[in-house]
Amino acid sequence: MAKLRVLVADDDPIIRLDLKQMLQNLDYEVVAEAGDGQEAVDLATSLRPDICVLDIKMPIKDGITAVSELVQGQIAPAILLTAYSDRELIDRAKEAGAFAYLVKPFKPNDLPPAIEVAVSRYQQNKDLAGQIENLNERLETRKLVEKAKSVLIEKQGLSESEAYRRMQQSSMNTRKSMKEVAEAILLTETLQ
Repeated sequence: MAKLRVLVADDDPIIRLDLKQMLQNLDYEVVAEAGDGQEAVDLATSLRPDICVLDIKMPIKDGITAVSELVQGQIAPAILLTAYSDRELIDRAKEAGAFAYLVKPFKPNDLPPAIEVAVSRYQQNKDLAGQIENLNERLETRKLVEKAKSVLIEKQGLSESEAYRRMQQSSMNTRKSMKEVAEAILLTETLQ
């Protein structure tokens, strides 16, 4: 199995180095290091790591804001590291879409479960989003086909099954999808 590719972001170079070594010792590949949140987002966007491990308190853009951009852009899942465990930060991290939140100091053995679960949940979320997009596309196609069938029924006096069969035949003959056939029928209707 390929090593998971990790981006590490912390404004303290010593902590960043410790974290990098910890991850490498745990058999992860650290593909990039960032000293601030903006640099983390830029590097993640270009390198597409499997996961980002970010400190919350960083200059230019804090870790929570960076996580929000990474998640919204579907760039990579992220884990937040912090020395702070107050309720406000935890709530902001949840809202931003962080997949885990580890309070420093943590043990090296705390990282693999957080990383593995975060990567798995991120993939599940991506798969679910893809399924939702597919279902929305199918629903949109169905609506267009129903509208086009109504036009054929009204304009050509066909039964519902005849209208659908005619659309299917046109789809096969022209090598166009049912959605494209329906759109063409509706377009010619609006031009008349």
